[in-house]
Amino acid sequence: MDGKLTDNDMDQLEQWIGTGPKTFKLLYAITRDGCIPTTFHQKCDNQGPTVTVLYNPQGSVYGGYVQVSWNSNEQWMNDTSAFLYQLRFNGNEKPNKFPIKSGNSQNALFCNSSYGPLFGYGNDLRTFQNTVNSSGIYFALNGHMNIGYSYDNKGVTADQINNGHMNVTELEVYKVEDGKRSKPIKKEHLKPWRKIKSWNEQFLNELTEDIVSFKPIPDLKVTDARILIIGPVGAGKSSFFNTINSIFRGRITQKARSGSAEQSLTTAYTQYKVKVKSGAPLNFRLCDTRGLEESQGLDVFECNYLLDGNIPNYYQFNPTTQITPKTPGFIACPTADDVIHCAVFVLDASTLEILTSKIIEKMKAFQNIMNQKGIPQIILLTKVDKLSKEVEQDVSLVFKSPEVEEHVGKASQLLGLPRANVLPIKNYENEEELDENISILALLALRKILNFAEDFMDHMMDKKEEEQRGTEKLKSEN
Repeated sequence: MDGKLTDNDMDQLEQWIGTGPKTFKLLYAITRDGCIPTTFHQKCDNQGPTVTVLYNPQGSVYGGYVQVSWNSNEQWMNDTSAFLYQLRFNGNEKPNKFPIKSGNSQNALFCNSSYGPLFGYGNDLRTFQNTVNSSGIYFALNGHMNIGYSYDNKGVTADQINNGHMNVTELEVYKVEDGKRSKPIKKEHLKPWRKIKSWNEQFLNELTEDIVSFKPIPDLKVTDARILIIGPVGAGKSSFFNTINSIFRGRITQKARSGSAEQSLTTAYTQYKVKVKSGAPLNFRLCDTRGLEESQGLDVFECNYLLDGNIPNYYQFNPTTQITPKTPGFIACPTADDVIHCAVFVLDASTLEILTSKIIEKMKAFQNIMNQKGIPQIILLTKVDKLSKEVEQDVSLVFKSPEVEEHVGKASQLLGLPRANVLPIKNYENEEELDENISILALLALRKILNFAEDFMDHMMDKKEEEQRGTEKLKSEN
């Protein structure tokens, strides 16, 4: 998480601080860390100069800067460089700096383990005391703004800064250090690290038509390409199906259970079919599995059976009982229509670095089986919008983002697959309506997956024809 403070905001704060170029490192954010005084102090005490930023639902942005460190010693701190400020009011730029009054610097900030940031003896800006929980939309801070007591308000009232309340959508604290910031590259100057066509409605329609027209090789007697989706709990396996299904249904859907539970919400092997608005099914199935966990979840034996097409649709995974050929419903003689034609590893880009060695070992064990069977593999790198502010604001910049490119490289090295096999996506999660750019990114990934499945079926066809020729040769010799 990089924080909400924009580069222009940093320029303004840097100018007000007035001691040269500054960098801003996010230490604390209530949406990420909780609105808890002890957490604030754990993350922000003894960090040197900091800037506190409050964002409210009306689009007003304000806060305070202190040069001395926060601590938990229950004391007032002297700071002649401290100031309060506002950056925006009701979404409009309104830069104002409110310096500490002459003779009041000894009461610039109050440090107490029961309080969040507190500026000024008269509660010029008291953010919160004790734990404050989110309403789901905002945090109703139990603080107060009485600007003008220790800080010079220059005739501006609290209502003209915080809209007369202490409700905030975010509160952040940044460490301020000397140093030159790297400026974000403008969109028009970014060079793509993976070339792609221009993103527009025409391209979206082209991708959609390619996928709708996909059909497996008829001579194989395969009705649907089967795509096995594997990944750690919470990586976005089920969400990927929901995203694809949403695109073709023309509305946001939640057919597959998805979320961020500690244990997998997917408990049964489910071969999801995607349907268009008319209800007609497309010629592929996204086969969702139980999420990978260290001590339970999908294991090597189950994976082998899944790849070979032995496990029936809606098979309920049981962590205590392993599937065997004697399990009810076990498909003893699978056909070309039952086997997996492409395997997809789903990885969360924002947690790539903290994947446990046991989970990685599991995935590599699965890869060994897939390699023996010649099954193509792809990595879906989800939640790429969390890697970059630019991508978060505009998903079409995904192939121009150096942060996304870096994580594509890390995922490639993690499982030993070519970089071209790592496909960044952003699933539909909080959106209420379809977004053209999110849909294009998902369909780009799906089209490549289907191309890989088709390549595998070509290989199956070649193998089948070779076997037929061998059989005919034996017959002729006899």
